[in-house]
Amino acid sequence: MSISTSVLSDLLQSLPYLRPQLYFKASLTALSHAMEDQVLAATLDQPLVIASFQRERFYRQEAHRYQRLAQRSNQIYVLSAPETDFANSSEYYEKVAFEPSDALSQEWHLVVVADNYATCLVCRESKGSIAKNKLPAELSPGLDMDAGRRFEGIWTSERGVSIKAAQLLLDRILIYRPDLAKKVARACQRFGIGETKVYSASNVLTEYACDIDTDPFVQRLVTYLQASQYKLHKAYRSIAEQARKERLVNSISTAIRRSLDPHEVLQIAAQELGQHLGASRCLIYRAQAGEAQAVIEHEFITPGTVSISGQTWELKKNSLFQEVVDHGEGVCVSDTLNDYRVNNFPSLSLIAKRLAIRSWLIEPVLFQGRLLGIVELHYCSLPPHQWQQGELDLVKAIATQIGAALIQAEAFANLEELNKQLEALDRTRSNLIAITGHELRTPLSTIQVCLESLATEPDMPVELQQVMLNTALADSERMRKLVQDFLTLSNLESGRVEWHPESLTLQECIDLALSRIRTRPSIEKPPAIKTQIDENLPLVRADGDWLVEVLAKLVDNACKFTPEQGEIKISATHNGSQMVEVTVADTGRGIEPNRLEIVFDRFYQEEGALRRTAGGTGLGLAICRQIVNGWGGMIWAESSGKNQGSQFHFTIPIAQNRQEESRSKVKSR
Repeated sequence: MSISTSVLSDLLQSLPYLRPQLYFKASLTALSHAMEDQVLAATLDQPLVIASFQRERFYRQEAHRYQRLAQRSNQIYVLSAPETDFANSSEYYEKVAFEPSDALSQEWHLVVVADNYATCLVCRESKGSIAKNKLPAELSPGLDMDAGRRFEGIWTSERGVSIKAAQLLLDRILIYRPDLAKKVARACQRFGIGETKVYSASNVLTEYACDIDTDPFVQRLVTYLQASQYKLHKAYRSIAEQARKERLVNSISTAIRRSLDPHEVLQIAAQELGQHLGASRCLIYRAQAGEAQAVIEHEFITPGTVSISGQTWELKKNSLFQEVVDHGEGVCVSDTLNDYRVNNFPSLSLIAKRLAIRSWLIEPVLFQGRLLGIVELHYCSLPPHQWQQGELDLVKAIATQIGAALIQAEAFANLEELNKQLEALDRTRSNLIAITGHELRTPLSTIQVCLESLATEPDMPVELQQVMLNTALADSERMRKLVQDFLTLSNLESGRVEWHPESLTLQECIDLALSRIRTRPSIEKPPAIKTQIDENLPLVRADGDWLVEVLAKLVDNACKFTPEQGEIKISATHNGSQMVEVTVADTGRGIEPNRLEIVFDRFYQEEGALRRTAGGTGLGLAICRQIVNGWGGMIWAESSGKNQGSQFHFTIPIAQNRQEESRSKVKSR
């Protein structure tokens, strides 16, 4: 039994003078609740109420209200598309389960027809809103997507329109529940539903005009709309107050959205809010639910008010803050001298006295239920400030704007950081391809040529055969070191390295590192290497293998960029701190000042990947930085510029017990 016709379309066709409006879900909720509350406020009248929900889950949110409505009338009809246990029944009120393929599944209806008043809400969800809200719930956990749904349709208190809408819905009810024919007939007879009449824009306004009490409806509508983000139907208690509130919200919203800097956003908001509300002090600070302290960074104060900018705000000892965290709502104190929440906590009472706070407001800055910060207003003058509901609503609205602005700023900052990371990854990829292509292809080609020559030239002199073998062995060693550097850096960055710290003598580690350099097969003679170690240098605490690795790579790096007639100097000093500083200095090519930091990046090569005169992958300094960071030290480079030499410094923690034996042996890897 599939019905594809729309109730809204049928209503507009029957009453062509009607013009549909655009509504947000929040506005429809406010309107429907106000209509229902008008029925609940009545005492004698038993109206006809027809409510059509799109899905059972929307009905479940309102089921308790319809049980209360059933106590006012026996003509209550609720329609919904079943999702779990919703089915045709007559308990409390009449339930009508329609098929999901029915056009009702895209519409929202509420019709109330009483003896002396009538209202109806007939809407259809717009197509863009439907597509937007088909996202699975697991893909958007915690997101308030429902409030942004849009509907088009009719809301009116014209009796003729309401009766026509009731007729269309009752006809639909009888299709699914023919057993209700007699009950529906009684309702139609009582309210004149189904009588042949020609409705126009003029007679529907006058035919059923009567004096009715609309106060319950208006009061409930005002309550819901003030809490709604989408205020499409504003009910004004005071036009001047509402206009002032809107101007302030708009001015602050415009101000904070000019910048994506969170600090600037918070300072502007504190200034604007404090000035407009005439507060003695306005604070806005970042805070999360489990934090014990917060630093006051954004403050507005009037002349003569004590400033607390830069001070630390104790949160765990602040019972008002804990109340905000527990309930997720703002806390308002009219008079701190007579409020038990302040007087029962000495620390809070002391703060109020020290800062002369007489009236106190704390409002949370929330986004999707997550606490981002706090807005505080302090009034320090007499008499105590009498908080108005409009002021509280205003602060809540501003806090909402601040939350959205902070999330927007954080999202932008995260996006910038991600873009930088992507750019770095792209550079790394390009360098990896270029360097590995060059570093692997060259030795492979050499090894291939040497081996082919040995295989195809059996009469080759022994001396030349040895040259070929030595060349192939040297290039295979070069390839092994390349692969080893890749694996070493990968393990260090992923945290898969097990550290084995021990007490070491630095001189022994330097000697082991230099022995590696001297025993390494090399065509060129390395420059002179000198060491200068302070006397009585304390033992250091580090993993011996990795310390030797750092020293060897720094010396090897110095050798690459220092000519044979140059000099490399290794020194170590202790200035009384908990660290020993080691320096590897050379008289070689030097480093430009703007590149002193990036030389530690992966694959960095001063001359480019393919145009360099010194071999290597550009991983050595990156490996050194990871190792030094691993034991809690620091590493940095210094240079006066091109051809001025360079100095690489790193620190190692000293052993806590200087008297312990230094017999720990360092194994060369």
